[in-house]
Amino acid sequence: MRYCINCCIHLLPNDLHRQCFRCRGPDHNNQKCPVCKGENKIPLYTHGKQMKWLAVLEVRTDHCESWNGFFCLRKGKLCSLMFGLIVMTLVMVSYILTGAKHGLLLIPSPFHYGAFASNPSLMDNESLSDMKDHYQPSKMNISYVKDYSSIKLIIDTITSKIEFITRQRPDLEELRKQEPHMFSVIPNKFLPNSKNPCWYEEYRGNTTTDPYATNSYALYSKRFRIVFDYLRKVFWNHLYHYKGKHYRLRCLPHFYIIGQPKCGTTDLYDRLRLHPEVRFSASKEPHWWTRKRFGIIRLRDGFHDRYPVEDYLDLFDLAAHQIQSVLQSEAVRERGKMNNIIIGEASASTMWDNNAWIFFYDNSTDGEPPFLIQDFIHAFQPNAKLIIMLRDPVERLYSDYLYFASANKSAEDFHEKVAESLQLFEGCVLDYSLRACVYNNTLNNAMPVRLQVGLYVVYLLDWLTVFDKDQILVLRLEDHASNMRYTMHKVFQFLDLGPLSEKQEALITKSPASNTRRPEDRSLGPMLPTTKAILRDFYRPFNTKLAQVLFDDAFLWKRT
Repeated sequence: MRYCINCCIHLLPNDLHRQCFRCRGPDHNNQKCPVCKGENKIPLYTHGKQMKWLAVLEVRTDHCESWNGFFCLRKGKLCSLMFGLIVMTLVMVSYILTGAKHGLLLIPSPFHYGAFASNPSLMDNESLSDMKDHYQPSKMNISYVKDYSSIKLIIDTITSKIEFITRQRPDLEELRKQEPHMFSVIPNKFLPNSKNPCWYEEYRGNTTTDPYATNSYALYSKRFRIVFDYLRKVFWNHLYHYKGKHYRLRCLPHFYIIGQPKCGTTDLYDRLRLHPEVRFSASKEPHWWTRKRFGIIRLRDGFHDRYPVEDYLDLFDLAAHQIQSVLQSEAVRERGKMNNIIIGEASASTMWDNNAWIFFYDNSTDGEPPFLIQDFIHAFQPNAKLIIMLRDPVERLYSDYLYFASANKSAEDFHEKVAESLQLFEGCVLDYSLRACVYNNTLNNAMPVRLQVGLYVVYLLDWLTVFDKDQILVLRLEDHASNMRYTMHKVFQFLDLGPLSEKQEALITKSPASNTRRPEDRSLGPMLPTTKAILRDFYRPFNTKLAQVLFDDAFLWKRT
């Protein structure tokens, strides 16, 4: 059946064009038309069904006075093509304008990303903490320059913005307002006859009560469930009974191995736990201070319920049971001797990871966190001891990349990720302070490699605002690898541990190294010489400041 493009209705079955009402000319009356019925419409019907308006462009017409036969047949397709080109042009113009507005175009540095877009109207109306609500990282391909001199300009810009400013330490009352429950659980004073910070807490459950039923570590981790299954069986045997009440011994760590990742903390942990006076948490890295207490299990999974401080204290129950046995021994009770067993915790994120602050502490000054992890640790444990293991930040970054990258690892890929991260970091320091950029969750999640973790001196200076220098022991992985016996003796002396027999010392110092580079990663070889030169330039001013703070030029890493 044929149809008339000018008509209200389809042709009659006998295909006599003269039967078409509208084609009779200008005298066509919409009121009399059996299809129009008085409406100013031009519907088109196909086998009794109304066609979409775009279909009109494809309809063939025999009634064409201004077009010849060929162009009459192609008129609809030509119009469709023109319409498509117009739409495509509008889309491209819209993309270009929007990209330029938000800093997403592939333009030369300075490179602004997400929350760091240099948009004056955005920055005037929104604080850095407000941006967390709507920021979504963009997935895009960026063309990187591999030329050393070009990237050196970016590093020079970053270096010109470096300024080490002492932070203001918050007072105790401000900390109490932020974490009232934590302050209600942990006391101000600890047992005087224990070297490790411990105290007795009344237990109000009975023999049928599961003390670990709600522990988040047990709920979310299989490896913790095994530990807690054992603790349930022996829990009641380790309670202290006094005047009809039951008490459990609670303990915090005496010392913390606070960083840095891929700097040998696992090896230090494995050797130190062999000392007869040292115990650790149920797992090497609980990450409670930096992540779990904020409800972070994995950063990519978002937030879960926050882990209360009681869940963290449960991790030290195994060690607390042993300390309790010593406290109840005759030597301690009657002869006044001390318990010398100490507990350690070795979360390598403690020194540097303050990324969660922006979601919980909104009273920020110029994008800097008002409270840091060390503020709270010091509030409860002003005498805590801290151990830091560092390595050449250039090599640390490459090791970090090889360990955490999931696919397509190569020296070339690492180079490109370094270039992108440097551009992102430059974009931040152009608008914010060094501290604001180092602790910024948005930037840290955007950078494909963790450049900020190697800025050791920035974190160390912030820890020194609350802890004395003699409470912090800073080691180098290079020294630990070349003379393990020497570094372990420094740790033993720092923690004031008792002497060891030759057999015990040999066991600690001669064990194979832990957490070494995987064979498949070794096969990738070293980083590109250009990449190493770029990173050396980037980290140099930070290493120089670190060596000045520690009065040790070995932290310049000139020979590595």
